[in-house]
Amino acid sequence: MSIPPNLLAAARSSYRNVLKAGTKTFQGDARLLEAWREKARNEFVKGRSITDVRQYQDRITLANEVATVLRTNIVQAEQGGSEVWTLRLTNDTEIGDNMTIKNPEPVECKGSKARRKKAEAEAAQQATERLNKKALFKAHQQRIMPELREEDLEEMFVRGSGPGGQATNKTSNNVSLIHKPTGIRVTCHQTRSQATNRRLARRMLLEKLDQMQNPGLTKADLVKAKKKERERQKAKKQKKKKRQQTEECDSRSEVEEVD
Repeated sequence: MSIPPNLLAAARSSYRNVLKAGTKTFQGDARLLEAWREKARNEFVKGRSITDVRQYQDRITLANEVATVLRTNIVQAEQGGSEVWTLRLTNDTEIGDNMTIKNPEPVECKGSKARRKKAEAEAAQQATERLNKKALFKAHQQRIMPELREEDLEEMFVRGSGPGGQATNKTSNNVSLIHKPTGIRVTCHQTRSQATNRRLARRMLLEKLDQMQNPGLTKADLVKAKKKERERQKAKKQKKKKRQQTEECDSRSEVEEVD
C-alpha cells in the first residue's frame, strides 16, 4: 500500500519541525546539536520504508510531540562561573506549569549549610539558657531563707587595726561572729562604727548560711548568672557581626567571579 501524498507532506513538515525545535533548544552546544540532527535524519530515512498508513501517521504524530517537548520542557544551562549556572529560557518554555523552574529553591553557597546548622544550635542553646535564667530567678525568689537567731551566735569585739587613727586602733569596733550550729565564723571591720559593723557582720553571716542552705540560688549566684548572660549576649553580637562581614565578603567574591 502506498502512502498518500498528504501524509508524505505531513512527514516532511514534521521532520522540519523536529529540526527547528532541536536547533533552538540545543543552541550553543555543537556536539549535542549535531547528534540530534543525525538522530532525526536517521529516523526520517527509516520511516520511508513504512507502507502501513496507520503506522506512518503514528510516526508523524510522535515526531510533532517530540518537537513540542523539546520547545516547552527541555532547558539548557550555561555555566557563568565556578559554581554559577544560568538557565536559558525561551518564549516556548512552560514555566507556568513547571513550578520547579518558575520558583526554584535557593541554592546554598559553600559552607552556608554548616553555618545554618550552627545558627540553629546557637538558637536552641540560647532558648535553653533563657529558660534556665527564668528558672533560676524563680527558684531564687521562692527559696527558703535561713533563720538567724541571736541565741545561736557567739559575738566578740576586738580592737581594730589599719588606717583610721585612734577612732579605729583604740576602739573595739572589729566584730567577730560565730554561728554555733554550723561553726561558720565571720569578721567585719568595714567602718569605724561598732553598731554598723555588727549589722554588716550579721548580713555576711546570713549570706553564708543562705549559700550553704540554697547552693546556686543565692543573690551572689544570681548576679553571676546575669553577668554571664551579658557576656554571652556580647559574644553573640560579635559573632553575628563577624558572620555578616564574612557573608558580605563571600557575596562580593561571587559577584566578581560572575563578572
